[in-house]
Amino acid sequence: MSTVILPEHANALSAFDHVQRTRLVFGNGTASRAGELAGELGLTHLLLVTDSGLVKAGHAAVVTDALEKSGLKVTLFDEVIENPTTDCVEKARQAAASAGVDSILGLGGGSSMDTAKGANFLLTNGGRMQDYWGVGKAEKEMLPLIVVPTTAGTGSECQSFALISDAETHQKMACGDPKAAAKIAILDPELTLSQPRNVTACTGIDAIAHAVETAVTNKKNELSWMFSKEAFGLLMPNFATVLNTPDDLNARGSMLLGAAMAGCAIEASMLGAAHSTANPLTAHFDIVHGQAVGMMLPHVVRFNTELDECRLAYSELAQIGNLGKAEDERGDAERLAKRLAKLLELADMPVNLQASGVDEAKLPTLAEEAAAQWTANFNPREAGKAEMEAIYRAAF
Repeated sequence: MSTVILPEHANALSAFDHVQRTRLVFGNGTASRAGELAGELGLTHLLLVTDSGLVKAGHAAVVTDALEKSGLKVTLFDEVIENPTTDCVEKARQAAASAGVDSILGLGGGSSMDTAKGANFLLTNGGRMQDYWGVGKAEKEMLPLIVVPTTAGTGSECQSFALISDAETHQKMACGDPKAAAKIAILDPELTLSQPRNVTACTGIDAIAHAVETAVTNKKNELSWMFSKEAFGLLMPNFATVLNTPDDLNARGSMLLGAAMAGCAIEASMLGAAHSTANPLTAHFDIVHGQAVGMMLPHVVRFNTELDECRLAYSELAQIGNLGKAEDERGDAERLAKRLAKLLELADMPVNLQASGVDEAKLPTLAEEAAAQWTANFNPREAGKAEMEAIYRAAF
């Protein structure tokens, strides 16, 4: 009888209770299976939530044709905007209510998927989006949701959260409920080929940030860590490829699958200070979310590196990403921070806040808002206004 030697950290395995609610269907051309998959759920009439750009690109037609060939009725709502607001969600709800749909399909990036989820909250549970700010506030079941991401970024396809901005205050509200998760996510790399280079860059950086942030939050567990590592391993080596060889379907597929895995990690682990500091930059200076997160992430990594457990996690990510081996974990973490900063250079984006047009006098205001962000609660190292301002000044 042999003796099994467990690794030293085995005793530290963290408990978790997690339900993977979304069926993932991955592969080139899988968007053409939308009708077949919707039929398996017994759906008859779907609201297709998307934006006008994806209608022009022909993606909406691909999905609509697939649905209609299976005998399903489709009502199109193509008024999704970037960073969807409560007004946008209400328009989608009205379209769904008027058409009498029995299900919803979100086609596009995070904005389309979030709008679809938001409309589902309101259509089935009533009220306003503000009523669902937080977790688990929907009392009634929601309509079945299918999502088809066309960007490799937010990972919204694997999350039960909708990120919606209050149209009046511009405050971003994370509205989450297990009932809001998609029944099916169709991951078709071919749909990501039409992304402009800047969209590929911003969404890719966002996905990488998700893998890095979920790796260290105070909600991290063995399952989320597994997803974080898998996501980072898929995303980091392929980021430059999709920028420089945009028609490489293998790289596109790796980015799409990596973004979904990072979304699974978020669902189990949440995010941290990089997202807390990014959101005010978007609200005040219209800096695209992916770029904002990309500028802040290296400095948040350095901030969190003061904690032993973060150094260890960052060191492991550095090895997964083939970033080379430093003398110790702190050195590995610094290698990671430098490589993350390099992503912006690869994408031809500004690497600091000053070059992005941020007013230095606004840093205290940004810090106050960042400290009040929901994701700040999950950063492993406590970050109040003073700490957030220090991070902003490092990034300036």
